[in-house]
Amino acid sequence: MLKEIPKQFYCFLAVILALNLVQSYFTELIYDEAYYWYYSQNMAWGYFDHPPMVALLIKISSFFFNGELGVRFMSCVLSTANILVLWLVVDHPKKNGFIPHFFILVFSMTLLNAYGFLTLPDTPLLFFTSCFLLVYKKFIEKPSLAVSVALGIVMACLMYSKYHAVLVILFVLFSNLQLVKNKFSWYAVVIALLCYAPHFYWLYEHDFVSINYHIYERPNGAYSFEKYTLGFFVNLLAIFGLTFPFIYQGLFKTKTNGLFTKALLFLTYGVILFFFLSSFNRRIQAQWVIIICIPMVVLVFQYMLDNKTSTKWMYRLGLVNIVIVLYLRIGLVHQPLLFNIYYETHGNKEWVKQVANEAGSTPVVFENSYRNAPMYSFYSGNTSFSLNNVRYRKNQYSLDDSEETVRNKDILYISKYSKDGPFQFTKMSGTEFIGNHITNFNSYRKLNCIIDTDEYEINLGESLELKVHNPYNFQIPLTELKFGIAYLNNYKKVKEIKPLIVSTLKADTEVLQAKDTTYFKITLPTPYEIEKPAYFRVVISENNLYFGLNGKPVPLPQ
Repeated sequence: MLKEIPKQFYCFLAVILALNLVQSYFTELIYDEAYYWYYSQNMAWGYFDHPPMVALLIKISSFFFNGELGVRFMSCVLSTANILVLWLVVDHPKKNGFIPHFFILVFSMTLLNAYGFLTLPDTPLLFFTSCFLLVYKKFIEKPSLAVSVALGIVMACLMYSKYHAVLVILFVLFSNLQLVKNKFSWYAVVIALLCYAPHFYWLYEHDFVSINYHIYERPNGAYSFEKYTLGFFVNLLAIFGLTFPFIYQGLFKTKTNGLFTKALLFLTYGVILFFFLSSFNRRIQAQWVIIICIPMVVLVFQYMLDNKTSTKWMYRLGLVNIVIVLYLRIGLVHQPLLFNIYYETHGNKEWVKQVANEAGSTPVVFENSYRNAPMYSFYSGNTSFSLNNVRYRKNQYSLDDSEETVRNKDILYISKYSKDGPFQFTKMSGTEFIGNHITNFNSYRKLNCIIDTDEYEINLGESLELKVHNPYNFQIPLTELKFGIAYLNNYKKVKEIKPLIVSTLKADTEVLQAKDTTYFKITLPTPYEIEKPAYFRVVISENNLYFGLNGKPVPLPQ
């Protein structure tokens, strides 16, 4: 199969690989990449926000290179391989005569271009979606045990990449419900579940923290047509750039002529419909819908081969797209080309150097920033930690043991909320930060406040039983703790925090015993600033730090 591909195709492929490698080397990390690099420093079967595939890619990259290329090398490899797999998926007798058109189509897709070198969960998601479609094509042509095993492994790799991958699998299944009667389909499912079992076990061990966060605990906002639904449609256009009229023309005019084309159409329309409906509940990010680029490449390229007008305009507009994209890619390295517009790849080394000069070898604790903490560690090589409070969100720093790396140490505390301090710096984005040195730093962010909602009909002013679990292997004096109640609105955003008086059920309780649960009695105070709170959560301030994320949001009757 690979031998039948013309040499011209491999020449184009080599140019794109070389371009992405050079781009990777000279472009500073974006914040999400730094965060996933932090994942890779402690390999596991799962992480707070995502499955582990992105961490694995970075770990493998680090075996070959240091610096930015040590984060992005495998992304360059996978994105190049992705183009090759897509070419194999295309089944048209005229395709070898239109190799430049194929590369213009692929390279002109804006986000598909960006994921050619950035290391994000969507990078392996795109690659394994292409692999899944290629194997599924072989499966419907001639199912066999070998193909079933391959399909199961690829499905597992999809799910190890990003939870959104379930949409790929489901919509392809919906396009061919006869699969449920096919024994080879069930072989594939069993193989996929066996391969994915370690992540299931990881989720179980960590109380399904990723699922609970994404479904139940993630903050949201009030619906806005402009920001949510209209923004979703803007994203559908932006991911294709100037070629979008002919891209969608190719989609709309493609007719179902076989199970595989039907799968491509179901996948594309299904993802669009799913996120359109989701846009009435939350803001849809552009990368969430990028997965449609994979089936669209196949559908649109095959449409182009049978439509001369479309081919001509896709070629012209695609070249314009590419010129714009290449200009922007250079701008990621050299900011003046972007008219001095700040992007995440600008100025990180500079602010990290300023902080490192102030901190020296002292660990740095960033308040509410799972973005700044790993970026600092990556470029400085020094210890950092993100201290998350109730006005932020949980992340990998809430889950792992990184808190222990700064416990009882002298640290530099960096915050954009502080009013004054001996150290100050401003990022290129314009955000100002204040730094204060703290001796013998001690935080207890893993203290867990539990309200058994099944046992009470919770109302304001009622007495409740509060359980506080101490997961640490040392006891914590109650004198170091202050309790509070955070009241949240319908979108789980904190609107008010009130002090909370707690009384122990045992009069002689003076400490939270290690690896133990202590019982308290509390009464929910009446809020002043929010008339009808939708949720509350019990929070703890330790050693005069701001209240943490200690309890889950508990619903209040409306």
